[in-house]
Amino acid sequence: MPQLWPDVLAPVLDSVRYATLASYSWEQPRLLLLLPLVPLLFVLRWALARRHRAKLGVAFVAGQLPRDWSTVLRFLPDVVLALSMGFAILALARPQRTDERVVQSGEGIDILLVLDVSGSMELQDLRPNRLEAAKRVARGFIDGRQGDRIGLVVFAGDAYSLAPLTTDYDLLRDNLQSLRLGMIANDGTAIGTALGVATNRLRDSRSRSKVCILISDGENTAGSLDPLTAAQLAHAYGLKLYTIGLGQDGVVPYGTDETGRPTYVTTRLDETTMRQIAQAGEGRFFRATDNAGLRQIFTQINRYEKSEIKQTRYRNTRDYYRIYLFWCLGLWLVWLGLKNTFLTNALED
Repeated sequence: MPQLWPDVLAPVLDSVRYATLASYSWEQPRLLLLLPLVPLLFVLRWALARRHRAKLGVAFVAGQLPRDWSTVLRFLPDVVLALSMGFAILALARPQRTDERVVQSGEGIDILLVLDVSGSMELQDLRPNRLEAAKRVARGFIDGRQGDRIGLVVFAGDAYSLAPLTTDYDLLRDNLQSLRLGMIANDGTAIGTALGVATNRLRDSRSRSKVCILISDGENTAGSLDPLTAAQLAHAYGLKLYTIGLGQDGVVPYGTDETGRPTYVTTRLDETTMRQIAQAGEGRFFRATDNAGLRQIFTQINRYEKSEIKQTRYRNTRDYYRIYLFWCLGLWLVWLGLKNTFLTNALED
């Protein structure tokens, strides 16, 4: 047998709490506008009765009759009837709660960001410098993906896998934020080695599409693996290569001297090799000479590489009008009982 308090009384009392009523969605919310009219009906009834009731000017005692608290009880039947009508309106408004469940189907793609952290990424033709600009735009790229596994490889004179392929985008953002100049002791630009690490990370992937985005600002000056050979190897394992060349060729700003005046250095990007890498990987080469151009490049890549993720929404709606209907009928029966007691005046009804 159901226990009286947890199974019956507790849900009944909980249904009249403000927090419970506020948690509902209402199928007919306009009916709730009738609630303020309920007390107005009784006020109107009292006003009409007072106006048309016959009065007899006879005094039975001298002075004022003493007031007794029990006289308030004559309003009890009207209060019970008003509550019954109020609960009837709540039931008609159909309180509901909806549980929504989202199921994703389809397949994402695997994307590996390969980012140069060599000393030349400190140059300031991109603001505040090349590395920080690349980190900021890569973070925006991650924010725009859904359902894809993304990994991170960093390189200078050596290359390391910093983050495995994952859908934990918070972890990726933290790893991006931790990137800094000089984090790899061996300086230089080992593009071929970086592509080798990326290939090793993606070669066992079963994704329908494997994408590698290489971001660098120089020419291959370190490592034992030729960049073009590494690109051909990557393509053999099904990797699609996008290459992004950062910065301007020529004289660019690089910090300040002891007197605070800006200093300049000469830099050069090996655009030919970057184009050949992209061509070998059936991707595209992009050149970013400023922050806006870099953002636009990532926007284009985001459009090219789309995941086929479908969302199916299941909505389960549950009605709660019955408990307010029980309140209404219960209070109405109580009102009928009170009408047969001393609390009502049969001559007025």
